[in-house]
Amino acid sequence: MSTQGVQSESDPVDPLGEIRDVTLPERVERLADAYADHFEERDRFLWRWIYSLFPSFTLSSVAEEHAAHVREQKTVLTMYVTVLDDLIEHRGDRRTFREACRLPCDVVDADPERAAVDAETFAFVERLWTEFEAGIEDAPRREEFADIFAYDFSQTADAMEYSALLSDNPAMANLTGATQYDSHNMVMFPYADLDLMYSPSFDPADLGALRNTLWDLQEMARIGNWLTTWEREVVEGDYSAGIVVAAIEEGVVSPVEVAATDDTESVVEAIRASGMEGRFRRRWQRIYEDVHARHAVADSVDLATLVDGMETVFEYHLATEGLK
Repeated sequence: MSTQGVQSESDPVDPLGEIRDVTLPERVERLADAYADHFEERDRFLWRWIYSLFPSFTLSSVAEEHAAHVREQKTVLTMYVTVLDDLIEHRGDRRTFREACRLPCDVVDADPERAAVDAETFAFVERLWTEFEAGIEDAPRREEFADIFAYDFSQTADAMEYSALLSDNPAMANLTGATQYDSHNMVMFPYADLDLMYSPSFDPADLGALRNTLWDLQEMARIGNWLTTWEREVVEGDYSAGIVVAAIEEGVVSPVEVAATDDTESVVEAIRASGMEGRFRRRWQRIYEDVHARHAVADSVDLATLVDGMETVFEYHLATEGLK
């Protein structure tokens, strides 16, 4: 990879063209229509964006006959996660968020009566999870990886709650927390768990090496997201992006300044002038080089190709800044 994630001229990538050419599966189109009826935060571009990206970081072990279905299932899961994020980040509705997080839990049933949103909106949230759950009923290795998926999904939910808590309390900002907690918002582990449910030839002996690699890849994915969304998030009152957190931690801006919603432009300008974005681009590059240099061994899944796929993810982030 060339410096700071820029694709070479001999191998051009046109993410916007790829996204424009995407045709979403009929089931996803119907859910996107329903999303638009209940939420205003995102448009269809996001679903096309992630759908077009999934082949770049899907595990090579996924059986060919299941690849299209897995891609669709990941998109439905992304919609469910996005709705959770909308509830807690954009609407500040922790009650409904927590009830919606109960849906994947076999121990405690969700209670729509406790949710703050109207019954129709909660029914849509429930529909998204039900659609996803029904879609994995026949996964060849569902039971084998179900507990791991449940645990990993709970980490994603915790990441969203951490992000909301940080935005309410910017004085608690620290980069270790942003890296350890907030990176789980990229859903990299649940996506991989879903892949494994449809990977008949995957050897469980390779699970440790795979998950060790995923820790690096989800931070790489998070950096790409931070670089292209932090300015919009500051304006929206979300201060959880690692770039903003590092700026607070190092005194570029103070928690008081960040929380002053009537003066977000000065905060954005100060962070932009600090060179923080360049630092995170360089961090992405270091992680990419380090994970490649490790030469992790896994006979039943191609980890090198998985790592290379993160170049595409990074390029898609940069090419679609301000569009998602």
